[in-house]
Amino acid sequence: MNALRSSLELLFNLGGPVVLVLLIFSVIGTAVILLKIWQFIVLRLGSSRTAEKALQLWHSNEREKAIDTVRNRNHPVAKVLHTAFVQLQARLGTSVENAREETLRVARAQLEKLRSYLRILEVIAALSPLLGLLGTVLGMIKVFRELELAGSKVDPSILSGGIWEALLTTAMGLSIAIPAVLMVNYFDRVIDRVRHRMEDTATRVFTSDEHVQQSGKAQASPASAA
Repeated sequence: MNALRSSLELLFNLGGPVVLVLLIFSVIGTAVILLKIWQFIVLRLGSSRTAEKALQLWHSNEREKAIDTVRNRNHPVAKVLHTAFVQLQARLGTSVENAREETLRVARAQLEKLRSYLRILEVIAALSPLLGLLGTVLGMIKVFRELELAGSKVDPSILSGGIWEALLTTAMGLSIAIPAVLMVNYFDRVIDRVRHRMEDTATRVFTSDEHVQQSGKAQASPASAA
């Protein structure tokens, strides 16, 4: 603990308040990354077996079993499927537009939950290099002021020491920004895959239901005419 405190004090003395802000960014960014990883693991975003099983039951006209399969599931695709199933079941034989709109609303809400806190990580990824550069500029200003005060009695070791101290904040900023950018892109890719699966499964549900309704109307038409 004492060693950590000494290291933090040394960093703060070398980089000033910019280092403190970067350390805060580092803690927040790490917390957000761990939170999102835990969220994605709990939701089991890589699994699609439940959704596929529910779709097979729905297409086999076992609609109650299909609804029970995705009931109370936390997976975003399962929640979208459950909404589509319930809405279509309630509007059986009528227009599916309202059911489609409600399913779309739930899908958007699920995607918004998946993207929660990512904006914070994006801000940290964007600001960390800029803050590091700011710390470097402030450090270089300090070095040049010391050179001016020293006049002709310039010690090269003091000059080089002041430069590496100034560059320390840039290195810190990049060290925080690079993992943040990588994780933001990873999370975005996972969310894109979930969105694609939502669109795919919802389309398969609604197109199959519209086909069933059109077939039913086609079969009823000759009877009506007779």
